[in-house]
Formats: sequence, C-alpha cells, structure tokens
Amino acid sequence: MEMSLAGRQLGTAVARAAGRRPAATARSGAMLPSSAEHQRAAARLGRLLSSLGGAPQQRLPPSAAAAGESAAASAAAAPPSAAAAGRSAAPALASGYRLPPKEIADIVDAPPEPLLSFSPNRELVMQLSRPPSNPPVSELARPELKLAGLRIDPETFSRSRMSYYTGITYAPFTDDLVMPLKADESHSIKGIPEGYWINYVTWSPDSKTIAFTLRSAGGDNDPPRQPLELWVADMATGQARRLMEHRLNSTFEDYDWVDSDTIVAAIIPPGLGAPPRKPLTPLGPKIEDNSAGRKSQARTYPDLLQGPYDEHLFDYYCQSQLVTVKVSTGEVATLGPTRLYTATSASPDGRYLLVSWLDRPYSYSLPCGRFPKKVQLWTRDGTLVREIADLPLAEDIPTAFDSCRKGPRGIEWRDDKPAEMSWMECQDGGDPAVAASPRDIVYVLDADEAAKGADPRPIAGTDMRCRGVSWGTGDFALLYEAEWKSRRSITWVIAPDAPGAEKTVLFDRSYEDAYTDPGSPASRRTKWGTYVLALVDGERKLLMQGSGASPEGNKPFLDLLHVDTKESRRIWQSSPPHYEYTSSILSDLDTDRPVTLDSLRVLASRESVTEPPQFYIKSFSADGAEHSERCISAFPHPYPSLRDLQKEIIKYKRSDGLELNGTLYLPPGYDPARDGPLPTLLWAYPREYKNKEAAGQLRKSPHTFPGIGSTSPLLFLARRYAVLDGPGFPIVAEGDEEPNDTYIEQLTDCARAAVEELQRRGVSDPARIAVGGHSYGAFMAANLLAHAGELFACGIARSGAFNRTLTPFGFQAEERSYWEALDTYTKMSPFTHADKIKKPLLLIHGEADNNTGTFPMQSERFYQALKGHGGTARLVLLPHESHGYSARESVMHTLFEMDRWMSTWCLGAPPSTDEA
Repeated sequence: MEMSLAGRQLGTAVARAAGRRPAATARSGAMLPSSAEHQRAAARLGRLLSSLGGAPQQRLPPSAAAAGESAAASAAAAPPSAAAAGRSAAPALASGYRLPPKEIADIVDAPPEPLLSFSPNRELVMQLSRPPSNPPVSELARPELKLAGLRIDPETFSRSRMSYYTGITYAPFTDDLVMPLKADESHSIKGIPEGYWINYVTWSPDSKTIAFTLRSAGGDNDPPRQPLELWVADMATGQARRLMEHRLNSTFEDYDWVDSDTIVAAIIPPGLGAPPRKPLTPLGPKIEDNSAGRKSQARTYPDLLQGPYDEHLFDYYCQSQLVTVKVSTGEVATLGPTRLYTATSASPDGRYLLVSWLDRPYSYSLPCGRFPKKVQLWTRDGTLVREIADLPLAEDIPTAFDSCRKGPRGIEWRDDKPAEMSWMECQDGGDPAVAASPRDIVYVLDADEAAKGADPRPIAGTDMRCRGVSWGTGDFALLYEAEWKSRRSITWVIAPDAPGAEKTVLFDRSYEDAYTDPGSPASRRTKWGTYVLALVDGERKLLMQGSGASPEGNKPFLDLLHVDTKESRRIWQSSPPHYEYTSSILSDLDTDRPVTLDSLRVLASRESVTEPPQFYIKSFSADGAEHSERCISAFPHPYPSLRDLQKEIIKYKRSDGLELNGTLYLPPGYDPARDGPLPTLLWAYPREYKNKEAAGQLRKSPHTFPGIGSTSPLLFLARRYAVLDGPGFPIVAEGDEEPNDTYIEQLTDCARAAVEELQRRGVSDPARIAVGGHSYGAFMAANLLAHAGELFACGIARSGAFNRTLTPFGFQAEERSYWEALDTYTKMSPFTHADKIKKPLLLIHGEADNNTGTFPMQSERFYQALKGHGGTARLVLLPHESHGYSARESVMHTLFEMDRWMSTWCLGAPPSTDEA
C-alpha cells in the first residue's frame, strides 16, 4: 500500500535478516516491492515449497495473480459460466470495454504456470492447476461488504475476490522428476465434483493427507454459491471426500492442523439465522466522540464501519464456532462459544491452542486490526488455561513509523519447543518518540508452566523496536531490532533458556546498505514440522543466503558463518550469464541429525535474460567445496514473441553526483544506429533514503529473466517501445533533514538525468517519452509533468493520490502531519500545481480502491482541476477494481487506454531538436 512503503522496506530488511520472507500483498497489487527481484524470487519459490520454506502448515493460499488479455478491437460477448472460465480460453470482453493490440494481448493471456509443493517428508510433489490469471469482471461484481477494513463475500462467508485452483495432481519425488508434471506421469485427486473451485490446500504433518476447501464457481450451470466446504484426500489412493457437513467461516480463520489426524476449524455457527436487514428508518445517527480530548491520529483507512447497521453486519459475517474434527472418522467436537475468532494456532506438539478473537467496542475511524482483542491459551479440547492478552481499542497508536500497540504483540509458539509461547511488549507506550531503555522486552511462557500459574519470563530487551526472534535451540537464537529514523538494524545472539546470559552483537548495520547485507540464515525442519535455524554440524555455524548486491549487480550467495568469530566462508555464488539463488534445505529429513556440508542438498533456481526460471537441486560435498546439480523443471518461455528482447542496466549520475541506475529494455532486433530513437515509456517509483551512498547502490541483476505481469510496462516492448523500468528516483536526506522537504528538486533532477542518458544513447527523444507510474509512481508522474514537463510528451498516472491535504496524518515515508509540514504537503501535491501541467495526462483508477490514501476521489478531483485549467487529460474509472487491477476486462482496457494515449502523444510527435 502506498502509505506503508517505508514500513515494508524496513519489514523486508528485517525479514531477510530473520530468514523470513515479507508477506505477500496479492490483493493490493504489486506496486510497492522494496525489491522487485526479491519478490519475483519469493513468488517462484513459493510456487515450489511452502513446506520447505519455513511454513509449519505447508499452506498454499491462492494467489491473486495479475495478468491481462488482448485482441485487435473492441468486443462484446457474454462470458461462459465461471467454472468454464477456469477450464477454457479467456472470454471475450464485455460491452464498453476495449482491447489492446493483439501483440500485447497474446502475452497477457499466456496461461499461468501451476503451483508446486513438496510433501513434508519429501516423498511427493503436488501440482495445483491455476485458471486464467485474470477473472471476468462478473466475478468482481459479485455482492461485497466493506466492513472495518475487510472486504467480505456475503454468500461464502469469506474474503472476497479470492483466487483459486482448478485441479490437484501429484507424483512421487524421484530422481527422474521433471516439472510441470505430465498427465501420464502423475495422479489426479479423484472425487472433486464439477463446478467447484479449490482453495487453502495444505499437507498433513505426516504427508499422508492433504486438506483443502471447495466452493462453487457460481456460474449459471454450477451449484449455488455457499460457504466453503472442508475436504481431505488420501494421498495413497488419491480419493477425496468431504470431511464434515459444517461449512467454514473463513473471513478471518479457516482451519489448522493440530496433528496428522485432527484439524481445528472455524465454522458457521449452527442455527445462524438470516443476516440483519437494513432498516428503512436509520437506527440512529453515526456518532464519534472525543469528549475526553485524547490525541488520536490515524491514516486515511478505507472500508471502515459506517454506523450501527454495519456493526451488526460485521458481527454476523465474522462470527464463527471453533471445532475439532477427526480426519479418520469425521467426528466433530465443539470448542468454546461463538465469537469473532481471528486466529487459532496449535502448539508444535498439538497439545494446546492459542486462540484470539475481537471484542467490542468497535471504531468508525480504525480498521478491525485495532479493535479490542483477546488472546487465550486453551488445551486442545477447548479448556481455558490462561488469558495471555486483553487488549483495548487501539486508538492512540502514533502515526510515526516504529509505533506499536501497547500490551503483548506478536504472540506465537516457539519453533524450537513443544509448547512454549513468546511475545513482545513495548515499554514506551508504543511511541518511538518516548525515551525508554529497554524499548521492548521479549517474554516466553511454557504452556505447562502457565497451567500452574507461572509468570512470563523475560529473555531479552531491545533499545530499538524489536522485530522478532529466529529460534534455534535453548542456547542459541537470533534477536532482531531496528529503527526507521536511523535505518539501523541489529542482530543479536541470545540464549533464550539461560537466564542472565548476555546477548552479543552479530550484525550492527544500516539496512539501507545493500552491499554489506550478510544475508539471512537458512532454516531446517523439526520433528514437530516447525522450522528453526540450521546449525551446521550442530555447532554455532549458520548457512547465510543473501542477494549479493554489488556495483556489478546482484550475485546471490551461500556462506558458512562462524557465529563466534564472525568469519564467513563462501560456499557458492551465482555467476554470469545466469542469475541463481538458493532456497530451502532438502537434507533435513532426519530431525535428530544436524545439517552438514558433506551431505547438504538445497533447492535452487536459475534463470537468464532469455531463459525462464528453472528449479535445481544442488548437492554439496567435501565440506562444501564441491557440488553437483540436477534440473527438476522444464517450464516453457511464457512469451516467445519477446524471447530476444534486449536488457541492460544503465548507470548515470544526477547533477549532484549521486549514482543512479535503471533497467533499459529494447525490443527484439532494435539497433539505435540503424533505427534511431524509439517512443519510450519511463516507469518509476520514488523511494526515500537517509544515506546517499546507499541511495545510489545497484539492487538488481542484469541477468534476471524479465517477468511481465498483466499491467507491466514491459508489455509495450511488443509495440516496439523502449522501456526504462525502475530508474532510480531516490529522495535523500541525511542527518536531521527530511527527504520530502526537497522532494520536487530531487525528483526533477533524477528525471532529467535519466532522460539525458536516454538521449545520449540515441534511444529516446523527449518529444516521444511518456512518464508513468502506479500508486506513488502516479504521484511522481503528475509531479514531473507539473515541474519538468519539458522532459516528456505525456504522462500516465494509475491509482495515485494527488492532494496531500487528503492524507493529513502522513503518507508513504512522511511521518509528519500536514500541520507540522504544511509547506511540504502543499508543494508536493500535484493538485496544487494543476495549472502548471501543460502536457497530456491519462488518469486511471479503480472505483473500489482499497489502498490507504489513494481513494478514487483523488483522481476525480485532480481531473476536475486539470480540466478547469484547460489541461489535456483523460480519466478512466474501472468498475469494481481495487488498487491493483485484476479483471480481464479491466486489465485489457487499461492497456488499451495506455496504448492509445502513447500512440497519440508519443508516436505522433515530431522529434525534438534539443540536445542532451
């Protein structure tokens, strides 16, 4: 989301240090990666292994993939049934929507690769078939409730707009395995009825069963849409069956494995009546009260509760009943009363449950994540052991980064213990502006001891905000802390089971500095199915996997780190012309034996500019000095028409000497000396830094495969445009300075440097360059037309925010409020400078944008301002679309509009006579 980029940059850095991947944000689009390369890598490895990457449940949630479509002209046709849409070619576009040129459409409509997962015992591999990447807009048009920051499908009691799978196949994981699985070399799960979609697929801990949910596709010839059913399949026979009659309420929680024969699930409460009817006469006024005069700031959250009726709807659609169900017999047992349960997590040994739920009072100004919340420890049969947290409504969390909720947070099970909880608690009231030492304390509490009334035990404190713990053993764990303002992060070595033991520093660095990133520690599986630090030879040695950022580009590595001496030895590193990276350890099946370099096996991926990613198993020997490898996949090139595209990372300098870089893509066969300048699309996203050297670092590789999503700017290579993708737009302020105080000056300086470099290379001409971006990139594009319009022929701004007075309590990396930095907010707002925009600007926005700060009103009001000053502008509002666009019709129309806009204002423009 636009406002959370800074937090996500920090979260990504800390997650990497902790050996975890940032959480993915499928429903909000892919506009905000701190490293697009890292996100592509994580997505590809997620396709293979939730079971190997450190997820105890081996859960493969459906991903909302972005894609697109095409044709040569507009079309109108009724789409087939929803189930058929998942099995056949993409439907023709609905009336009123337009299609981009065929060469773009063919790429967008390329079928998606299947998702793959190994079983926990590494004996089977499961393949999940996916439908066309972009559903018909009729799917988005289904009834949807927007309540307390959630979007709920009232027919299915689940989150709306979920993606899905269309089939499940599996095969033994042998030396001859090549993925994707072929029909004659694999088995299909039998018994899944026609007209149903598959979600939430997981392995049982013993690998003998998979669980999944089914829901009707909802087409004219399909069964009625109802809440999700829970099914299981025996992997010995491939036979599937419905596990219980009760249907799930998956709005918050769906199900979790307690052990290999027991599942805990959240079901629709038995006897639940009809939903509340909206009264003809209002129940009363909407009242928000701050009579006590408390300071309570909040960002501009979407989809909030609007009154008493919304409260009743929220209660109705979010309440659930917890049950356990035996996989072998189908026996169902009820746990606790009906509540608004948000999470249920079984202890690693399956004897206890951590259960959380929401409580009243609700808020009309905050999403449900800040509603009152209780967390309790139960036995597996639902008996209360202890209340762990009783959190009030969190109205007073400051808007500054590093702020947090008071009370226990991050409550979870230790991965290295059978049943011990851990959590963090702030000592500064959640306000980073308050001096405190320690600022956070990490606590642990054994479940058996909790039953006896024992108090939580503090194991460590941090002076910056604690970011979590990577567990290893009782004598070895890694503790992470970081601070946004200084961009500093510290990794500590702690002994969590040794009271009074001193923690020691392992790494103390700026997480902005990619060149000194030591990587993330690899993890290994435990006997409970959790994942802990992989201690090589059982000693204080870690396998570190990193991106290997350098001035020559990313070259991922695998190092052996001796923790006590801090000396590392390089085991392996990627080398040109390929881009490779390692992932999960495969040689950890015997949980009683340590990982060794003499028998280390890891999953890896390899790609190049012309070769799509393929998966390998690397086997190390001779204490890691030697290795062999075996390719286990043969994925085809997804867009053969662009197989020979040209890719180069170009480097240039800003006027103040700051090093910048970007990835220049040129169409196949292009020769600048022969063909001259091309129409060009410059697509970017500004980022804030506190260090000039870090701002100029290269964080990408010239050897990665060019992944092209459904609304990617690279699609226009098929139209013979040059594309400068992700050029550096760093906004830097060192010391006590704030980056945004010189935002406009730095932004225009970066743009000028990029355009001059394109001119110097003979690739582009300002009269034929379009500047564009999505979300904060749209904000950038509008500002560049206002303050450096001479550099561009036109602009494209998708789903942006243009008036910062409408985001008064901060945005993006800006912590100050409007009243604290009035001049900055005003100067940065393109809306303020609408009268200065003389170049054509295309505005595109989803009518149902659910991103914080980028309400559709932003584009509507900006368009009115441009039109009021005679500006050349066009506004396109996409029905039912959120911050990122997903429906086939919407994606195609977006690409049609972009192609038409650039064809009009770039291809038709005479060449410039200005010199760089």
